[in-house]
Amino acid sequence: MGLRDRIRTLFRIFLMFTVLVAVALVSAITTIRIAIRGHVATVPDLTGVPVDKAERALSNLGLGMDVEDKLYSQYPAEAVVSQVPASGTRIKTGQHVHVLVSLGPMQASIPNLIGTSVRAARIVALQRGLTVGDVASVHAPDAPADEILAQDPPPENTSARSPAVNLLVSLGAQPPAYVCPSFVGRPLNSARADLEKAGIKVGQVTPMPVMGVASNTILSQTPLPGSKIGPDTVINFQVAQ
Repeated sequence: MGLRDRIRTLFRIFLMFTVLVAVALVSAITTIRIAIRGHVATVPDLTGVPVDKAERALSNLGLGMDVEDKLYSQYPAEAVVSQVPASGTRIKTGQHVHVLVSLGPMQASIPNLIGTSVRAARIVALQRGLTVGDVASVHAPDAPADEILAQDPPPENTSARSPAVNLLVSLGAQPPAYVCPSFVGRPLNSARADLEKAGIKVGQVTPMPVMGVASNTILSQTPLPGSKIGPDTVINFQVAQ
């Protein structure tokens, strides 16, 4: 076999190998596309559908359902009010559709909880078929601790969508605050007397062996001088032994 014949033979082998590789690549791409298409579902319209039927419909498509919240609406109780993703969206099987579920039309107005305690508000809300939602607290000099200052939705509201009533609650008056003085270098007994007059407690007193310093002289303190302190602050000292 001459050189030209060998070259032709090698070229044919290379051409056949290239064709086989191309066929295998096309086959793999086709298989992947079929597999991907086989694992995609179209989200149905669940609006107004009872929750149990909606869940079964999604399950038949290989999808799950998460109930994110419940609210009052014109739809019957336990019917889907809205959904994400929207109907017609194509998603991979195994994913979940998030829905809001109806509590039916609101049957009663929101009670006036202002001026009551959080415990009383929870009882009243439960009696009305409501719940207490978020509770935020602020210092209020004119209101005792645990008194409700405001609510959302407001009293007598008949268009609320959620059964949860959010509350703003008093923490009482802001406690007085002071700037912590420096007691370093003072005798412990003198510092203790001044703190007792101010209503501030002395906590741990740690003796430290120090040469050339009178016994019970304050060496250091916590909180540090200049810190903000209140009536509940406890000041600790290290003193010369």
